[in-house]
Amino acid sequence: MSYRRGSIVALMLTAFLWSGCAELQSMGGTNALMGLLSQQLGLTTNQATGGTGSVLSLAKEKLPSSDFSSLSKLIPGSDSLMQSAKDLGAVTGPVKDKAGLEAAFSRLGMGNEMVPKFLQIMSDFVGKAGGEPAKNLLAMVMK
Repeated sequence: MSYRRGSIVALMLTAFLWSGCAELQSMGGTNALMGLLSQQLGLTTNQATGGTGSVLSLAKEKLPSSDFSSLSKLIPGSDSLMQSAKDLGAVTGPVKDKAGLEAAFSRLGMGNEMVPKFLQIMSDFVGKAGGEPAKNLLAMVMK
């Protein structure tokens, strides 16, 4: 019974996320997200890019692969962003928890207080494209 319920939830989440892809493109994709992060948090392009890649690296570690795949489709260029986080020196190994994310942010010159603000903007962004289920995926990452 629980397997069936899980399958139904996964199908619903996938449908919500796929329906959001067109909206994400109309919102400007990754450039729009980087712009929001830079503008609202006063970040440099490298901080916005590296921070996003760091969050995605944490999500890849913590979420089931199907959920991460759905999330990464809402942020075009997710693989490039994760690679940028490595290239910028933010991600030096697996990002497994909040402490790892805070360390990555620190290497980008951002304090621990930036993590919840950053996650909120990212959650709102993917929520606009993929609905509440997509927004909740990033919340799950910090648990």
